[in-house]
Amino acid sequence: MAKKALIVDLDKCIGCHSCSVVCKQENDVNLGVFYNKVATIGPSGKFPNLEMYYLPRMCQQCESPECIDVCPTGASYRREDGVVLIDKATCIGCESCIPACPYDVRTYDEDRGVVEKCTLCTQLTDIGDQPACVKVCPGKARIYGDLDDPNSAISKALKEAGSKNVHSLADVGNKPLGRYILKKFKWVSST
Repeated sequence: MAKKALIVDLDKCIGCHSCSVVCKQENDVNLGVFYNKVATIGPSGKFPNLEMYYLPRMCQQCESPECIDVCPTGASYRREDGVVLIDKATCIGCESCIPACPYDVRTYDEDRGVVEKCTLCTQLTDIGDQPACVKVCPGKARIYGDLDDPNSAISKALKEAGSKNVHSLADVGNKPLGRYILKKFKWVSST
C-alpha cells in the first residue's frame, strides 16, 4: 500500500508564500480559507545578524487521524494511498474535526458551509503530476511522493537528510506522515 505524503526542507524554505498562493488558485479556495499556512519565526539573533525561519503547515496526512474519528457523517476519510480527504457533499459543516486536528490545518468555509483542508492536489497527483505547491516552490523545499517507495524522491530526500535531521510535528497518537528536514535550522531562545 502506498503512503503519499509531503515533506518540507526548512533549510530551503524562504517564506515566500508561493505555496499558499498557488494552493488557493489551484483548489479554488475562498478568501479567508487556507489549506496551507506559513508561520514566520523570528527574527532571532542580534542586529545586524538577524535570521528569519519559516514553518509551512498543511495537513500531515495522518495514519490514525482523529479528524476522521470525530466526523459524524463520515465526510472525513482516508484513501488507501494515505491521503486524508473531506467529501464536501457529505460534510454538514459541524466543525467537529477542526479542534480534533492537532496541527490547526482545517478551516471552515462560511460561503460553502463545509470544512476545507489540503488535499495534496489529488486532482493533479491522481494523474501522475505533482501538487501545485511543489511545482511552484522556488527553493525546491517541498517534496511529494510515496513513502513506501524507496526509489521515490521523497524517500531519497529523507534518507539523504538522515534520521537525526528529519522531524514530524507532535505525534499525539495520530501518526503524521508529513515530515520536516532541519539540518542547519536552530531555535534561539528569547531569554
